[in-house]
Amino acid sequence: MTNHDASELAVRTEDLWKIYEQEPTDVVAVAGLSLDIERGDFVAMAGPSGSGKTTVLNLLGGLTQASRGRIWIGNEELSALDGKQLARLRLEQIGFVFQAYNLLPVLSALENAEFTLLLRGVPADERHARVMELFEEIGLGELADRRPGKLSGGQQQRVAVARAVVGNPALVLADEPTANLDSATSTALLDIMERLNRELETTFIFSTHDPRVMERARRLITLVDGRVEQDERRAPARLGA
Repeated sequence: MTNHDASELAVRTEDLWKIYEQEPTDVVAVAGLSLDIERGDFVAMAGPSGSGKTTVLNLLGGLTQASRGRIWIGNEELSALDGKQLARLRLEQIGFVFQAYNLLPVLSALENAEFTLLLRGVPADERHARVMELFEEIGLGELADRRPGKLSGGQQQRVAVARAVVGNPALVLADEPTANLDSATSTALLDIMERLNRELETTFIFSTHDPRVMERARRLITLVDGRVEQDERRAPARLGA
């Protein structure tokens, strides 16, 4: 693990394990993972299904409790936080993109995308303006009033990405963010994320099978059986290429 000043790190893990106890054999999803992710990095985690990518993201977001090991998000060690403190950290500093979208079915696309802004106390006019500007960029402007049940899978994915990034969090954890998206929409979303990364130094960590995401990443971490098989610093594709 590379030595960095703690103030330069967005994420740090130390000997991180996640073991699911079951019969007849326990399942080891993450096995002794130690990583430093610098602030403002653009990281893709690749690997076969079952390699631990989604579990790692859930651990970093405090959605799953580690079996052992330690996690820091910025200067906050997750195990030192109580439930309310952890919820506040997630609300204020972390944006999530889930594979299952996790949209609220009774809310419109606009209401889903502005939900974290609502919880933060952002005024309604500002919430609406910020979401609609983003929606126009990713082709959802005319669908803002539709509920998730009236949207395609790709449209729901775009709403989920908008919800994750509209609040300009310090860290975005994105689980297969371009799944179910066509090439043009994937490019538009990646352009937005890259711009946030460049202009606001937002740190992005993706789990992905998508070569388009891997090409954009400045760091590609390959997981196999919950361990790092390869950790490569690389020159990303140009914005919009």
